[in-house]
Amino acid sequence: MPKSTQKAESTMQVSLDAKDLAILKLLQSNARIPVKEIAERIHLSTTPVHERIKRMEESGVIKQYATLLDHNKVKKGLMVICYVSLKQHDKTAGGKFINRIHELNEVIECYNISGEFDFMLKVVAESMDAYYDFHVNKLSQAENIGHVQSVFVMGVIKQTHILVH
Repeated sequence: MPKSTQKAESTMQVSLDAKDLAILKLLQSNARIPVKEIAERIHLSTTPVHERIKRMEESGVIKQYATLLDHNKVKKGLMVICYVSLKQHDKTAGGKFINRIHELNEVIECYNISGEFDFMLKVVAESMDAYYDFHVNKLSQAENIGHVQSVFVMGVIKQTHILVH
């Protein structure tokens, strides 16, 4: 699908009623909750619940189901926020950088931002040495990098994926 179509579809809002929002609230807290249990909690039968979930998946409201991991327990306890500015800001140069970021497993989130920097990356690593290796041998080697500022996360105060309350 062309990127312009993807962007248009991702910004289109979908009409959700109270039952849809109740389903989303339950799925956000436990993506493995059985349809039968959702149906019981929101007072619908299983078929309409299943149809609503399928509609929200197809429309992109539900993007994916994921398992959240404890960074420390999988030896990725160092979290770094990297602010990156590019030397050139044309479409081709930006596209090459974005493609490179998709190849870097250490980068778990990437945002195109406004202000002094062009991108904000959330990077996880096993240790300071591992981050140094990533910074010097991977990130800094990406074409068109102008400046990188690394901010080391000392502690997580709030981290959530919940959008519907």
